[in-house]
Amino acid sequence: MVKPVKKTMAGWGNFPKEDCFVYQPEKRNDLKEIIHSKDVETSIAYGLGRSYGDTSLNKDQGVIRFDKLNHLLAFDEASGTLTCEAGVSLADIIDVFLPRGYFLPVTPGTKLVTVGGAIANDVHGKNHHVDGCFSEFVTSMELMLASGEVITCSREENTEAFWATIGGIGLTGMILQATLQLISVETSYIKATYEKARNLDEAFNKFVENDANYKYSVAWIDCLGTGDSLGRSVLMRGEHATKQELPAKINEPFKKSKNLSVKMPINAPGFALNYWSISAFNKLYYASFKNETKLVDLTSFFHPLDAIDDWNKLYGKKGFVQYQAVFPKGNHPKEGIRKLLERLSSEKRSSFLAVLKSSGKANEGLLSFPMEGYTLALDIPIKDDSLFPFLKELDEIVLSYGGRVYLAKDSTMDAETFKKMYPNWERFKEIKQTLDPDGRFASSMSRRLGLT
Repeated sequence: MVKPVKKTMAGWGNFPKEDCFVYQPEKRNDLKEIIHSKDVETSIAYGLGRSYGDTSLNKDQGVIRFDKLNHLLAFDEASGTLTCEAGVSLADIIDVFLPRGYFLPVTPGTKLVTVGGAIANDVHGKNHHVDGCFSEFVTSMELMLASGEVITCSREENTEAFWATIGGIGLTGMILQATLQLISVETSYIKATYEKARNLDEAFNKFVENDANYKYSVAWIDCLGTGDSLGRSVLMRGEHATKQELPAKINEPFKKSKNLSVKMPINAPGFALNYWSISAFNKLYYASFKNETKLVDLTSFFHPLDAIDDWNKLYGKKGFVQYQAVFPKGNHPKEGIRKLLERLSSEKRSSFLAVLKSSGKANEGLLSFPMEGYTLALDIPIKDDSLFPFLKELDEIVLSYGGRVYLAKDSTMDAETFKKMYPNWERFKEIKQTLDPDGRFASSMSRRLGLT
Protein backbone atom coordinates (compact mmCIF):
# COMPACT_ATOMS: atom_id res chain seq x y z
CA MET A 1 0.00 0.00 0.00
CA VAL A 2 1.34 3.44 -0.97
CA LYS A 3 1.40 5.65 2.12
CA PRO A 4 1.12 9.44 1.96
CA VAL A 5 3.79 11.91 3.00
CA LYS A 6 2.75 15.24 4.47
CA LYS A 7 4.23 18.10 2.43
CA THR A 8 3.75 21.83 2.04
CA MET A 9 2.75 22.36 -1.57
CA ALA A 10 1.93 25.23 -3.92
CA GLY A 11 1.02 25.71 -7.55
CA TRP A 12 3.31 27.46 -10.01
CA GLY A 13 2.43 30.87 -8.60
CA ASN A 14 3.70 29.80 -5.16
CA PHE A 15 0.36 30.96 -3.75
CA PRO A 16 -1.38 29.63 -1.76
CA LYS A 17 0.89 27.25 0.16
CA GLU A 18 -0.91 24.37 1.84
CA ASP A 19 -0.09 21.18 3.75
CA CYS A 20 -1.26 18.12 1.81
CA PHE A 21 -0.85 14.36 2.11
CA VAL A 22 1.01 13.34 -1.03
CA TYR A 23 0.87 9.90 -2.66
CA GLN A 24 3.29 8.87 -5.40
CA PRO A 25 2.04 5.65 -7.01
CA GLU A 26 4.26 3.80 -9.46
CA LYS A 27 1.64 1.52 -11.00
CA ARG A 28 -2.01 1.79 -11.91
CA ASN A 29 -3.13 -0.83 -9.37
CA ASP A 30 -2.00 1.50 -6.58
CA LEU A 31 -4.62 4.06 -7.51
CA LYS A 32 -7.69 2.08 -6.45
CA GLU A 33 -6.13 1.44 -3.03
CA ILE A 34 -5.34 5.14 -2.63
CA ILE A 35 -8.89 6.21 -3.53
CA HIS A 36 -10.31 3.86 -0.89
CA SER A 37 -7.66 4.64 1.70
CA LYS A 38 -8.85 5.72 5.13
CA ASP A 39 -5.82 8.00 5.51
CA VAL A 40 -7.71 10.84 3.82
CA GLU A 41 -11.31 11.60 2.92
CA THR A 42 -10.67 13.19 -0.51
CA SER A 43 -7.96 13.22 -3.17
CA ILE A 44 -7.02 15.14 -6.31
CA ALA A 45 -4.64 14.24 -9.14
CA TYR A 46 -1.41 16.23 -9.52
CA GLY A 47 0.79 16.31 -12.61
CA LEU A 48 3.87 18.53 -12.89
CA GLY A 49 2.54 21.41 -10.81
CA ARG A 50 2.13 24.00 -13.58
CA SER A 51 -1.40 25.05 -12.65
CA TYR A 52 -0.89 28.38 -10.95
CA GLY A 53 -3.14 28.40 -7.90
CA ASP A 54 -4.93 25.71 -5.89
CA THR A 55 -6.37 23.67 -8.77
CA SER A 56 -4.41 20.58 -7.75
CA LEU A 57 -3.95 21.33 -4.05
CA ASN A 58 -6.05 19.68 -1.36
CA LYS A 59 -5.46 21.19 2.05
CA ASP A 60 -5.02 18.55 4.76
CA GLN A 61 -6.22 15.92 2.28
CA GLY A 62 -4.79 13.70 -0.45
CA VAL A 63 -2.80 14.68 -3.54
CA ILE A 64 -1.94 11.90 -6.00
CA ARG A 65 1.13 12.53 -8.12
CA PHE A 66 1.09 11.09 -11.62
CA ASP A 67 4.64 11.79 -12.73
CA LYS A 68 5.64 8.10 -12.52
CA LEU A 69 2.58 6.91 -14.45
CA ASN A 70 4.17 8.17 -17.63
CA HIS A 71 4.40 5.43 -20.24
CA LEU A 72 3.89 5.70 -23.97
CA LEU A 73 1.54 2.83 -24.85
CA ALA A 74 0.90 2.81 -28.60
CA PHE A 75 1.54 4.87 -31.72
CA ASP A 76 0.13 4.55 -35.23
CA GLU A 77 2.76 5.95 -37.59
CA ALA A 78 0.33 6.18 -40.50
CA SER A 79 -2.31 8.26 -38.70
CA GLY A 80 -0.18 9.97 -36.03
CA THR A 81 -2.42 8.66 -33.25
CA LEU A 82 -0.76 8.29 -29.84
CA THR A 83 -2.02 6.47 -26.76
CA CYS A 84 -0.19 7.26 -23.52
CA GLU A 85 -0.61 7.35 -19.76
CA ALA A 86 -1.83 10.55 -18.15
CA GLY A 87 1.54 11.30 -16.54
CA VAL A 88 3.35 11.61 -19.88
CA SER A 89 4.51 15.20 -20.34
CA LEU A 90 4.14 17.26 -23.50
CA ALA A 91 7.95 17.52 -23.41
CA ASP A 92 8.16 13.71 -23.56
CA ILE A 93 5.93 13.67 -26.63
CA ILE A 94 7.97 16.34 -28.41
CA ASP A 95 11.27 14.64 -27.61
CA VAL A 96 10.11 11.28 -28.96
CA PHE A 97 7.92 12.24 -31.91
CA LEU A 98 9.25 15.50 -33.33
CA PRO A 99 12.30 13.74 -34.85
CA ARG A 100 9.78 11.44 -36.55
CA GLY A 101 7.88 14.36 -38.06
CA TYR A 102 5.05 14.80 -35.54
CA PHE A 103 4.20 17.67 -33.22
CA LEU A 104 1.52 18.57 -30.69
CA PRO A 105 -1.67 19.91 -32.28
CA VAL A 106 -2.08 22.35 -29.37
CA THR A 107 0.49 23.39 -26.78
CA PRO A 108 0.27 25.92 -23.95
CA GLY A 109 3.15 28.24 -23.05
CA THR A 110 5.03 25.42 -21.32
CA LYS A 111 5.67 21.86 -22.44
CA LEU A 112 6.20 20.82 -18.81
CA VAL A 113 2.61 19.73 -18.27
CA THR A 114 1.15 16.23 -18.33
CA VAL A 115 -1.40 14.93 -20.79
CA GLY A 116 -3.81 14.40 -17.89
CA GLY A 117 -3.32 17.99 -16.76
CA ALA A 118 -3.75 19.27 -20.31
CA ILE A 119 -7.13 17.51 -20.49
CA ALA A 120 -8.29 18.41 -16.98
CA ASN A 121 -7.55 22.08 -17.65
CA ASP A 122 -8.43 21.90 -21.36
CA VAL A 123 -5.34 23.89 -22.24
CA HIS A 124 -5.14 26.11 -25.30
CA GLY A 125 -2.32 27.76 -27.19
CA LYS A 126 -1.46 30.28 -29.85
CA ASN A 127 -3.74 28.57 -32.37
CA HIS A 128 -7.07 28.49 -30.56
CA HIS A 129 -8.62 30.82 -33.13
CA VAL A 130 -7.91 28.12 -35.76
CA ASP A 131 -7.78 24.75 -33.98
CA GLY A 132 -9.45 25.11 -30.58
CA CYS A 133 -8.32 23.52 -27.32
CA PHE A 134 -6.21 20.44 -26.60
CA SER A 135 -9.42 18.43 -26.21
CA GLU A 136 -10.23 18.84 -29.92
CA PHE A 137 -7.49 16.28 -30.57
CA VAL A 138 -8.35 13.83 -27.76
CA THR A 139 -10.31 10.96 -29.28
CA SER A 140 -10.82 8.96 -26.08
CA MET A 141 -9.60 8.47 -22.53
CA GLU A 142 -9.82 6.01 -19.67
CA LEU A 143 -11.21 7.40 -16.43
CA MET A 144 -11.03 5.70 -13.03
CA LEU A 145 -14.09 6.54 -11.00
CA ALA A 146 -14.28 6.79 -7.20
CA SER A 147 -15.68 3.23 -7.13
CA GLY A 148 -12.49 1.96 -8.77
CA GLU A 149 -14.35 1.20 -12.00
CA VAL A 150 -12.56 2.25 -15.18
CA ILE A 151 -14.68 3.62 -18.01
CA THR A 152 -13.78 4.70 -21.54
CA CYS A 153 -14.96 8.22 -22.42
CA SER A 154 -15.23 9.76 -25.85
CA ARG A 155 -17.59 11.84 -27.95
CA GLU A 156 -19.51 8.64 -28.67
CA GLU A 157 -19.15 6.68 -25.41
CA ASN A 158 -19.92 8.00 -21.90
CA THR A 159 -20.30 11.38 -23.57
CA GLU A 160 -21.42 13.30 -20.49
CA ALA A 161 -18.44 12.04 -18.48
CA PHE A 162 -16.15 13.01 -21.37
CA TRP A 163 -17.31 16.64 -21.52
CA ALA A 164 -17.39 16.98 -17.73
CA THR A 165 -13.81 15.72 -17.53
CA ILE A 166 -12.62 18.08 -20.30
CA GLY A 167 -11.73 21.16 -18.28
CA GLY A 168 -13.20 19.51 -15.18
CA ILE A 169 -10.09 20.22 -13.01
CA GLY A 170 -9.78 16.60 -11.91
CA LEU A 171 -13.11 16.34 -10.10
CA THR A 172 -14.81 13.58 -12.11
CA GLY A 173 -12.16 10.90 -11.58
CA MET A 174 -8.55 10.07 -12.41
CA ILE A 175 -7.55 10.14 -16.06
CA LEU A 176 -5.45 7.02 -16.58
CA GLN A 177 -4.61 7.26 -20.26
CA ALA A 178 -5.68 9.10 -23.40
CA THR A 179 -5.55 8.69 -27.15
CA LEU A 180 -4.73 11.85 -29.07
CA GLN A 181 -4.02 12.95 -32.59
CA LEU A 182 -0.61 14.45 -33.37
CA ILE A 183 -0.01 16.62 -36.43
CA SER A 184 2.56 16.05 -39.17
CA VAL A 185 5.32 18.64 -39.64
CA GLU A 186 8.26 18.82 -42.05
CA THR A 187 10.70 20.64 -39.76
CA SER A 188 11.27 21.73 -36.19
CA TYR A 189 11.13 25.40 -37.20
CA ILE A 190 8.49 28.11 -37.30
CA LYS A 191 8.37 30.83 -39.92
CA ALA A 192 7.65 33.67 -37.51
CA THR A 193 6.48 37.19 -38.31
CA TYR A 194 7.02 39.94 -35.72
CA GLU A 195 5.06 43.18 -35.94
CA LYS A 196 4.95 46.07 -33.48
CA ALA A 197 1.80 47.93 -32.53
CA ARG A 198 1.94 51.37 -30.91
CA ASN A 199 -1.13 50.88 -28.72
CA LEU A 200 -4.13 48.66 -28.02
CA ASP A 201 -6.21 50.03 -30.90
CA GLU A 202 -3.49 49.26 -33.41
CA ALA A 203 -2.92 45.80 -31.93
CA PHE A 204 -6.62 44.93 -32.22
CA ASN A 205 -6.77 46.21 -35.78
CA LYS A 206 -3.86 43.96 -36.71
CA PHE A 207 -5.51 40.97 -35.05
CA VAL A 208 -8.74 41.57 -36.96
CA GLU A 209 -6.98 42.11 -40.29
CA ASN A 210 -4.50 39.23 -40.22
CA ASP A 211 -5.34 36.56 -37.63
CA ALA A 212 -7.10 34.32 -40.12
CA ASN A 213 -3.92 34.20 -42.21
CA TYR A 214 -1.81 32.57 -39.49
CA LYS A 215 -2.08 29.25 -37.67
CA TYR A 216 -0.37 30.72 -34.60
CA SER A 217 -0.96 34.23 -33.31
CA VAL A 218 -0.18 35.97 -30.03
CA ALA A 219 0.91 39.38 -28.79
CA TRP A 220 3.16 40.38 -25.93
CA ILE A 221 1.60 43.49 -24.45
CA ASP A 222 3.07 46.23 -22.29
CA CYS A 223 0.45 46.50 -19.56
CA LEU A 224 2.18 49.50 -17.94
CA GLY A 225 1.99 51.78 -20.95
CA THR A 226 -0.10 54.92 -20.55
CA GLY A 227 -1.79 57.46 -22.80
CA ASP A 228 -1.20 56.83 -26.49
CA SER A 229 1.12 53.94 -25.56
CA LEU A 230 -1.51 52.03 -23.54
CA GLY A 231 -1.40 48.44 -24.74
CA ARG A 232 1.57 48.78 -27.04
CA SER A 233 2.40 45.33 -28.29
CA VAL A 234 4.59 43.00 -30.29
CA LEU A 235 2.50 40.64 -32.38
CA MET A 236 4.09 37.25 -33.00
CA ARG A 237 2.56 35.10 -35.75
CA GLY A 238 3.78 31.89 -37.26
CA GLU A 239 3.41 28.82 -39.46
CA HIS A 240 5.32 25.54 -39.44
CA ALA A 241 8.24 25.92 -41.84
CA THR A 242 8.49 23.47 -44.72
CA LYS A 243 11.73 21.85 -45.84
CA GLN A 244 11.77 24.12 -48.88
CA GLU A 245 11.72 27.19 -46.63
CA LEU A 246 14.87 26.17 -44.75
CA PRO A 247 18.10 27.87 -45.84
CA ALA A 248 20.85 25.68 -47.29
CA LYS A 249 22.92 25.98 -44.10
CA ILE A 250 20.24 24.03 -42.17
CA ASN A 251 20.72 20.45 -43.33
CA GLU A 252 18.87 18.80 -40.43
CA PRO A 253 15.16 19.68 -40.59
CA PHE A 254 14.53 18.25 -37.11
CA LYS A 255 17.65 19.47 -35.37
CA LYS A 256 17.07 19.50 -31.63
CA SER A 257 17.11 22.92 -29.97
CA LYS A 258 20.12 23.66 -27.82
CA ASN A 259 19.44 23.36 -24.11
CA LEU A 260 20.10 26.88 -22.82
CA SER A 261 18.48 26.22 -19.46
CA VAL A 262 19.26 28.67 -16.67
CA LYS A 263 18.18 27.89 -13.12
CA MET A 264 16.78 30.34 -10.59
CA PRO A 265 18.58 29.14 -7.43
CA ILE A 266 16.55 31.20 -4.92
CA ASN A 267 13.50 33.40 -4.75
CA ALA A 268 14.22 36.92 -5.95
CA PRO A 269 14.05 39.60 -3.24
CA GLY A 270 10.71 41.38 -3.09
CA PHE A 271 12.13 44.75 -4.10
CA ALA A 272 13.63 43.40 -7.35
CA LEU A 273 10.30 43.32 -9.18
CA ASN A 274 8.52 46.61 -8.86
CA TYR A 275 6.72 49.07 -11.10
CA TRP A 276 9.91 50.86 -12.10
CA SER A 277 12.04 47.79 -12.85
CA ILE A 278 9.29 46.08 -14.86
CA SER A 279 8.40 49.32 -16.66
CA ALA A 280 12.04 49.66 -17.70
CA PHE A 281 12.16 46.03 -18.82
CA ASN A 282 8.98 46.45 -20.87
CA LYS A 283 10.37 49.49 -22.67
CA LEU A 284 13.60 47.68 -23.52
CA TYR A 285 11.73 44.54 -24.60
CA TYR A 286 9.46 46.48 -26.93
CA ALA A 287 12.43 48.35 -28.40
CA SER A 288 14.34 45.09 -29.00
CA PHE A 289 11.92 43.99 -31.73
CA LYS A 290 11.60 45.11 -35.30
CA ASN A 291 9.06 44.25 -37.96
CA GLU A 292 10.46 41.16 -39.66
CA THR A 293 9.90 37.54 -40.66
CA LYS A 294 12.48 34.92 -39.70
CA LEU A 295 12.92 31.25 -38.87
CA VAL A 296 12.92 30.31 -35.19
CA ASP A 297 12.99 26.91 -33.50
CA LEU A 298 9.84 25.50 -31.94
CA THR A 299 11.06 25.91 -28.38
CA SER A 300 11.82 29.62 -28.82
CA PHE A 301 8.42 30.25 -30.36
CA PHE A 302 6.19 28.13 -28.11
CA HIS A 303 8.04 27.62 -24.81
CA PRO A 304 10.60 30.40 -24.24
CA LEU A 305 10.22 30.43 -20.44
CA ASP A 306 11.03 26.72 -20.20
CA ALA A 307 14.65 27.78 -20.72
CA ILE A 308 14.60 29.19 -17.17
CA ASP A 309 14.17 26.47 -14.56
CA ASP A 310 11.98 27.62 -11.67
CA TRP A 311 11.33 31.00 -13.31
CA ASN A 312 8.43 31.42 -10.88
CA LYS A 313 11.01 32.27 -8.22
CA LEU A 314 11.54 35.59 -10.01
CA TYR A 315 8.47 36.82 -8.15
CA GLY A 316 9.84 36.27 -4.66
CA LYS A 317 8.72 34.28 -1.63
CA LYS A 318 5.18 35.68 -1.57
CA GLY A 319 4.60 34.40 -5.07
CA PHE A 320 2.37 35.80 -7.76
CA VAL A 321 -1.06 35.47 -9.30
CA GLN A 322 -1.60 34.79 -12.95
CA TYR A 323 -4.83 36.37 -14.06
CA GLN A 324 -6.24 35.28 -17.41
CA ALA A 325 -9.62 36.43 -18.64
CA VAL A 326 -11.51 36.00 -21.89
CA PHE A 327 -13.81 38.68 -23.30
CA PRO A 328 -16.47 37.50 -25.79
CA LYS A 329 -16.30 38.79 -29.33
CA GLY A 330 -19.74 40.38 -29.51
CA ASN A 331 -19.48 42.42 -26.33
CA HIS A 332 -16.80 45.08 -26.99
CA PRO A 333 -13.80 42.97 -25.88
CA LYS A 334 -11.30 45.72 -26.67
CA GLU A 335 -12.97 48.07 -24.21
CA GLY A 336 -13.00 45.41 -21.49
CA ILE A 337 -9.30 44.74 -21.99
CA ARG A 338 -8.63 48.47 -22.04
CA LYS A 339 -10.31 48.80 -18.64
CA LEU A 340 -8.14 46.04 -17.19
CA LEU A 341 -4.98 47.68 -18.55
CA GLU A 342 -6.01 51.09 -17.27
CA ARG A 343 -6.58 49.70 -13.78
CA LEU A 344 -3.22 47.90 -13.80
CA SER A 345 -1.41 51.00 -14.98
CA SER A 346 -3.15 53.38 -12.57
CA GLU A 347 -2.49 51.06 -9.61
CA LYS A 348 1.09 50.41 -10.79
CA ARG A 349 0.42 46.66 -10.65
CA SER A 350 3.43 45.45 -12.59
CA SER A 351 3.51 42.53 -15.01
CA PHE A 352 6.07 41.75 -17.69
CA LEU A 353 4.39 38.54 -18.80
CA ALA A 354 1.26 39.98 -20.37
CA VAL A 355 -0.14 38.07 -23.33
CA LEU A 356 -3.01 38.96 -25.66
CA LYS A 357 -4.57 36.30 -27.93
CA SER A 358 -7.67 35.83 -30.02
CA SER A 359 -9.75 32.75 -29.29
CA GLY A 360 -12.18 30.71 -31.34
CA LYS A 361 -15.55 29.22 -30.51
CA ALA A 362 -16.24 27.50 -27.20
CA ASN A 363 -16.43 23.70 -27.10
CA GLU A 364 -18.80 21.45 -25.14
CA GLY A 365 -16.58 21.15 -22.06
CA LEU A 366 -18.82 22.22 -19.16
CA LEU A 367 -16.01 24.07 -17.38
CA SER A 368 -13.77 24.75 -20.37
CA PHE A 369 -12.46 28.32 -20.47
CA PRO A 370 -12.16 29.76 -24.00
CA MET A 371 -14.97 31.38 -25.92
CA GLU A 372 -14.86 33.31 -29.18
CA GLY A 373 -13.19 36.61 -28.44
CA TYR A 374 -9.90 37.75 -26.92
CA THR A 375 -7.92 36.67 -23.86
CA LEU A 376 -5.51 38.67 -21.72
CA ALA A 377 -3.11 36.91 -19.33
CA LEU A 378 -1.16 38.78 -16.66
CA ASP A 379 1.40 37.83 -14.01
CA ILE A 380 0.98 40.04 -10.95
CA PRO A 381 3.42 39.82 -8.00
CA ILE A 382 1.91 39.53 -4.52
CA LYS A 383 3.34 42.38 -2.48
CA ASP A 384 0.64 42.56 0.20
CA ASP A 385 -3.01 41.77 0.84
CA SER A 386 -4.19 44.82 -1.12
CA LEU A 387 -3.88 42.71 -4.28
CA PHE A 388 -6.91 40.57 -3.44
CA PRO A 389 -9.61 43.28 -3.43
CA PHE A 390 -7.96 44.58 -6.60
CA LEU A 391 -8.40 41.17 -8.25
CA LYS A 392 -12.04 41.17 -7.15
CA GLU A 393 -12.37 44.49 -8.96
CA LEU A 394 -10.92 42.91 -12.10
CA ASP A 395 -13.40 40.04 -11.77
CA GLU A 396 -16.27 42.55 -11.77
CA ILE A 397 -14.93 44.19 -14.93
CA VAL A 398 -14.67 40.81 -16.66
CA LEU A 399 -18.20 39.88 -15.58
CA SER A 400 -19.61 43.17 -16.85
CA TYR A 401 -18.41 42.24 -20.33
CA GLY A 402 -19.74 38.67 -20.17
CA GLY A 403 -16.28 37.15 -19.77
CA ARG A 404 -14.69 34.66 -17.43
CA VAL A 405 -11.43 33.78 -15.67
CA TYR A 406 -9.38 30.66 -16.46
CA LEU A 407 -9.55 28.11 -13.63
CA ALA A 408 -6.04 26.74 -14.35
CA LYS A 409 -4.64 30.17 -13.50
CA ASP A 410 -7.03 31.22 -10.74
CA SER A 411 -6.37 31.25 -7.00
CA THR A 412 -8.75 33.89 -5.59
CA MET A 413 -12.16 33.85 -7.32
CA ASP A 414 -15.15 33.37 -5.02
CA ALA A 415 -18.02 30.92 -5.54
CA GLU A 416 -20.59 33.56 -6.48
CA THR A 417 -18.36 34.98 -9.22
CA PHE A 418 -17.49 31.51 -10.51
CA LYS A 419 -21.15 30.55 -10.89
CA LYS A 420 -21.84 33.69 -12.89
CA MET A 421 -18.85 33.08 -15.16
CA TYR A 422 -19.49 29.37 -15.70
CA PRO A 423 -23.24 28.91 -16.29
CA ASN A 424 -22.89 25.14 -16.80
CA TRP A 425 -21.67 24.61 -13.22
CA GLU A 426 -24.94 23.04 -12.04
CA ARG A 427 -24.93 20.47 -14.83
CA PHE A 428 -21.30 19.73 -14.01
CA LYS A 429 -22.19 19.08 -10.36
CA GLU A 430 -25.02 16.74 -11.38
CA ILE A 431 -22.67 14.65 -13.54
CA LYS A 432 -19.99 14.67 -10.85
CA GLN A 433 -22.55 13.43 -8.32
CA THR A 434 -23.35 10.52 -10.62
CA LEU A 435 -19.69 9.64 -11.19
CA ASP A 436 -18.52 10.36 -7.62
CA PRO A 437 -21.53 10.05 -5.29
CA ASP A 438 -19.43 10.08 -2.10
CA GLY A 439 -17.37 13.12 -3.10
CA ARG A 440 -13.99 11.34 -3.03
CA PHE A 441 -12.44 13.71 -5.59
CA ALA A 442 -12.05 17.26 -4.32
CA SER A 443 -9.51 20.06 -4.12
CA SER A 444 -8.92 23.35 -2.36
CA MET A 445 -10.22 25.06 -5.51
CA SER A 446 -13.37 22.94 -5.70
CA ARG A 447 -14.27 23.85 -2.13
CA ARG A 448 -13.50 27.53 -2.71
CA LEU A 449 -15.74 27.60 -5.79
CA GLY A 450 -18.59 25.67 -4.17
CA LEU A 451 -18.24 22.64 -6.44
CA THR A 452 -17.64 20.23 -3.52
